[in-house]
Amino acid sequence: MPDVTVSTLLGLKQKGEKIAMLTAYDATFAQAACQAGVEVLLVGDSLGMVLQGHDSTLPVSLADMAYHTAAVKRGNQGALILADLPFMAYATLEQTFASCAALMQAGAHMIKLEGAAWLAEPIRQLAERGVPVCAHLGLTPQAVNVFGGYKVQGRGDAAARQLRADAMALEQAGAAMLLLECVPSELAAEITQAVKIPVIGIGAGSATDGQVLVMHDLLGLSLTGRTPKFVKNFMQGQPNVQAAFAAYVRAVKDISFPAEEHGFSA
Repeated sequence: MPDVTVSTLLGLKQKGEKIAMLTAYDATFAQAACQAGVEVLLVGDSLGMVLQGHDSTLPVSLADMAYHTAAVKRGNQGALILADLPFMAYATLEQTFASCAALMQAGAHMIKLEGAAWLAEPIRQLAERGVPVCAHLGLTPQAVNVFGGYKVQGRGDAAARQLRADAMALEQAGAAMLLLECVPSELAAEITQAVKIPVIGIGAGSATDGQVLVMHDLLGLSLTGRTPKFVKNFMQGQPNVQAAFAAYVRAVKDISFPAEEHGFSA
């Protein structure tokens, strides 16, 4: 299979074929995910919680992200590598450029930023400089202290209007992809239809162009014992991790995951 690129993902959206994204943090699991058909490997700052044992993503450093991005690159077999910029690694434009350079040089093909319409100018300038950007909207974990916890975003008319406006502004600025986290399913469907770029969901219903899960959640592993509403354990009934990854990809492609029970209402 040819290497997955930004153009590949756009083509999948246009054809109506769902995109399967999964987090990866090392070479071995990156390779296994690729062999299962995962198209996008997300080197997420979720590693702060699932690998480092923190209670949020905030302690993760740029050096951590570059290290794990390089590890994933070594195991990658043709997927697009999407890497998170961690907390406060893009507080200024100059810092954003330097942080993106570090992750792209480590092996990322696209960079993910958390925020809203205020990201428009950094995204525009990054796109001009050859850095594809995925804009992360809705529940943005780096802002957990602002939200007062991990809460669904975009509920209510005003909040929904703002989220739609943010999505449109970031597409216009040059974002190559959007990620919607913990957004009402109906709102996520509206945004997916309104923009031309791919939209990936997590806790955002089945109408988005693709899905992402944290690998440890998919495998039924949790340090806290709490399972988010949008998670399904794909390890159940499977003989090994490789089969669980393949089951996830099949379920995303045939739209059996996420089911209605995994989404949120307005």
